Amino acid sequence: MANLRETGLVLEPKYDAAGLITAAVTDAASGSLLMIAHMNAQALELTLETGEVHFWSRSRARLWKKGESSGNVLKLVELRIDCDQDAVWVIASPAGPTCHTGAPSCFYRKVTADGALERIA
Repeated sequence: MANLRETGLVLEPKYDAAGLITAAVTDAASGSLLMIAHMNAQALELTLETGEVHFWSRSRARLWKKGESSGNVLKLVELRIDCDQDAVWVIASPAGPTCHTGAPSCFYRKVTADGALERIA
């Protein structure tokens, strides 16, 4: 018997115990991974309604629109959900650097074989 959450066409996010799903964000133009964050039901709803990406900030314990203070909003291009609906893929057009450090992506360092960090962007 097929699990409709996994095979059907109804959006039915499977939130964790904290009410969150993981959101991986990529750049619509380059395909680069920009950031990983979390969404609650309200963030997902606002993202779909407004076309600007919202998250649940675990550190601030509040809803957060990406770029609300910096102006570096993420414009939603496409939203996909994984097979068991516990993670979303946000394909977006960034209005500026995505990382709070000013880097284009939050993934601007790589881990070398000896465990050191090396800046790549």
